[in-house]
Amino acid sequence: MCVPDVRNTVRAPVAELVKRRREPAVVQTLRSTVAATISYVVALRLSSEAAPLTAPLTALLVVQVTLFSTLTTGVRRVNAVVAGVLVAIGFSALVGLTWWSLGLIILASLGVGRVVRAGEFVPEVAISAMLVLGVTQVASTAWDRVLETLIGAVVGLLFNVLFVPPVWVANAGESIEGLARRLRQLMLAVGEGLTAPTPVARAAARLHEARRLDHDISEVDAALRQAEDSLRLNPRVKEGLLNRVVLRTGLDTLEICTVVLRVLARTMTDLAKNRTEEPLFAPDVGSELQELLGHVADAVVSFAVLVTTQVSRSAEMAENRLAEDLAAAALSREQVAQLLLTGVQRHPRQWQLHGALLTEIDRILDELDIQNRSQRLMEELDRASREQRERHPRLAAARQWVRDNTPRRRRTNRP
Repeated sequence: MCVPDVRNTVRAPVAELVKRRREPAVVQTLRSTVAATISYVVALRLSSEAAPLTAPLTALLVVQVTLFSTLTTGVRRVNAVVAGVLVAIGFSALVGLTWWSLGLIILASLGVGRVVRAGEFVPEVAISAMLVLGVTQVASTAWDRVLETLIGAVVGLLFNVLFVPPVWVANAGESIEGLARRLRQLMLAVGEGLTAPTPVARAAARLHEARRLDHDISEVDAALRQAEDSLRLNPRVKEGLLNRVVLRTGLDTLEICTVVLRVLARTMTDLAKNRTEEPLFAPDVGSELQELLGHVADAVVSFAVLVTTQVSRSAEMAENRLAEDLAAAALSREQVAQLLLTGVQRHPRQWQLHGALLTEIDRILDELDIQNRSQRLMEELDRASREQRERHPRLAAARQWVRDNTPRRRRTNRP
């Protein structure tokens, strides 16, 4: 009886380790460690310093989690590091390390960073200068420090070029699906207890929970930005633009659904304030409305699965599931509309809140509609392609020239 417990105890940490092995933080830690170690080994052979620590320091600053960020920010990082090293070399040749010389080197480094256009890496000029000045104050080692910096920069850039960082689309997809499932749980919670008196405090708590979803959206947006960077200039990806547009438009749709859900929770809170000692809806209306919110919640999750699915066959299954959920939600919506209309005709109190409730549900269903999404995808793809052509006209012209001058293979009729 103890053997299964021991196995489960051993398998749990192993499974957690395998799961964390795919996280960007873990991958970035391993890649930075390897690149810094390689740069240090190379610097030991080429530099006359006994401990060329500037090379691994530069490699740590250059190696990024994606190839696109390495190529776009690596040059600015190298520029900042080299500028900081040169400033430290100049100060080490003139003055020693004192409190006033430290203040001067920080001031000079920040000014030089603005001059060399280091961009967002201006503070790294001062950081590099202080680190190098703390390591050595001998002017004769100036060229060794510059050589170590170049070694670390070259090793860091080549490391990400030769060993291309992974694509983080799966992580972004998991974040999008997680956001959709949180939306589903909150939507189901809003639909609970509609046929009984609802305390205002409970309705207000759901409203605050809907407002807290903004923080979740910002986290998903950060994961999606990282995935978008991993798709750019990555030789492993053939349809990088399409994948970026699909994920970005999917997150935009979920963000709109989040805003509408927040308004819907506000409508329920207003109803709870006006009906403190009676149910929010009649029994038949409340049960149908709860069923409608359940269908809409399922459609939100199906939409997220469709957005994050890569395989064509699985995508077709996800699209069929979304169509079924939307059809069920549309049918249930018509039934709720008829019941609400009948109820308002009997008791016209807060009729505007009933109309707002249907409007908010219609807005969510319209955002999740398959045809509307296909049209928006085409518009976003056209806009992104047009922006790329306008931003890089020469590259677009070169691609068009290659496409026009590439000989097409002739098909031969074979028996």
